[in-house]
Amino acid sequence: MGFERRFAWGLAGWTGGLAAALVALSLAATSGRMGAATLLAALAVGGIAVGLVQHVRRTNIMLARFMEGLRYRDFVMRFDHRGGSGFARLGDALNGAMRDLQAERVRITEELRFCEALIDDLPVALLTVDGSHLVSLANKAARQLFNRHDGVGVADFRVYGDALLACLSRSGPSAQEIVPLHLPGGTQRAIVRSGVVARLGDPVQVLAVEPVQGALDAAEVGTQTDLVRVLTHEILNSLTPVTSLAGTTAVLLGEEEPDLDEARLAVMTLARRAEGMRRFIDSYRLVARLPEPRPRRFAAAPFAAELERLFQVEWIDHALEVAKDPAMVVIADPDLLAQMLINLLRNAAQATQDLDHPQVRLSMRDDQLAGPVITVEDNGPGVPAAARHDVFLPFFTTRTAGTGIGLNIARQIAVAHGWRIEIGESELGGAAMRIFLTPVAGGVTASGAMP
Repeated sequence: MGFERRFAWGLAGWTGGLAAALVALSLAATSGRMGAATLLAALAVGGIAVGLVQHVRRTNIMLARFMEGLRYRDFVMRFDHRGGSGFARLGDALNGAMRDLQAERVRITEELRFCEALIDDLPVALLTVDGSHLVSLANKAARQLFNRHDGVGVADFRVYGDALLACLSRSGPSAQEIVPLHLPGGTQRAIVRSGVVARLGDPVQVLAVEPVQGALDAAEVGTQTDLVRVLTHEILNSLTPVTSLAGTTAVLLGEEEPDLDEARLAVMTLARRAEGMRRFIDSYRLVARLPEPRPRRFAAAPFAAELERLFQVEWIDHALEVAKDPAMVVIADPDLLAQMLINLLRNAAQATQDLDHPQVRLSMRDDQLAGPVITVEDNGPGVPAAARHDVFLPFFTTRTAGTGIGLNIARQIAVAHGWRIEIGESELGGAAMRIFLTPVAGGVTASGAMP
């Protein structure tokens, strides 16, 4: 670069001048009669030697100052451009490097301040434990939560309970657990997450402590309430066709010439639905468990015919269109599947009950690409695209008189079987609920071999 060429030419000039001065001094000294010339030559040699040393030393001094600036983080240092050919270029380069380092230092400082403020304002209490078993409260939430102890040792935190003490004393891979904390307002449960990070080459354990007693209490009460509402909803849904069938049977048997075949069919259907309802209620006895399917193989056609009879008993003004593959075989829990489809058919009927010509269709078929599919569709208003995910949430409903439970139950039954359920648009003009019986991951199989 330019600095190298100028520095080299300057060094060559000074070196050449020094060589010439040394030759002149040598000639003057050997003549023996040129005292003044000898003195001048000696002065020239000395002056040129000093200039050569300064020429080299000036560069070394600037570079040394640059390295000292790096060492002591003095990024505001600037370099003098004077002092000879080429040093302006070197000074510009060193000053540019210092400005870049200063800008990077400002950026890192601002980023560090942001991270410190972010950590300090986190609503979750953060604690760190170093290799000497000293505990540091890393943010405001930690200082507000743990304010009953004195000292910074792990043992000083015993006042908050042995469970927290064990978490602070333990080291190892990341972990998460719920522990009781002894706080001024009483014992509360908290989620404690722990992990190990490196600080200056030394391992430091970091704990995040989040009291969740209030949320757990609210969730527990909500779960109990939801369970009662779900069971009430499902029992009433199942009792409606059972009551209708019982009344129909009583009418048939009370006629002068009772139709025993129809009465027998109604009683058999009534018995199956009562048994299915009993098994369904039994499956919900445990609060924390989804209904556990008991899959078996059965033909789709008679299963669909029974659903049609149940639908017609409850919805006299609706004509249910049933499209079924006579050869289709399903492997599922028939009671849970019936419960799911009763909910979906009832939703479809309710969506179309104000229409002059309501249409509800149930189809059970094998799709070449998707496998066995059960579809319930109608010609009602449909479900808006923005709400198609939310309708599966408990108690979410688009109807003023709806409970928002039926679709959630349907999804639970589908998930328990390992199926997939989705909402789309029907060619009838309304909503289409499609249940894909091919397991998403594991689960039971359908229309094929037993798992």
